[in-house]
Amino acid sequence: MAKTEHQKELLSAWRERTVVGGMCAIRCTETNRVLLSAVTDPAGLRNRFQFSAATGSCTFLPLSADWNQYGAASFTFAVLEELEKGADQTDAQFKADLEALAALWRERLATEGAEFYTK
Repeated sequence: MAKTEHQKELLSAWRERTVVGGMCAIRCTETNRVLLSAVTDPAGLRNRFQFSAATGSCTFLPLSADWNQYGAASFTFAVLEELEKGADQTDAQFKADLEALAALWRERLATEGAEFYTK
């Protein structure tokens, strides 16, 4: 199937887009427990969280017990830090950088007294 010029332009624009990953936290305000996620698409994770909160159904397995006990209103979502993927960086290198960022945030939040959900 031949691609139209428009399809080629769209594909080219998608390949050249800026990829921004980030460190996201979903916190239970009742328990001060945090689910940290190093993700390549923070906006996608935010959408997933908002969907869960709007429907009252937890799509994050580690949170399910607290979600059922305290309700969706007891959870907050935050993008703690964003990281732009370098032009010459591979996906694996970018993911490794995000994991290093996660370790830094885990240490920082632990010193503030946060407990963590395990995945």
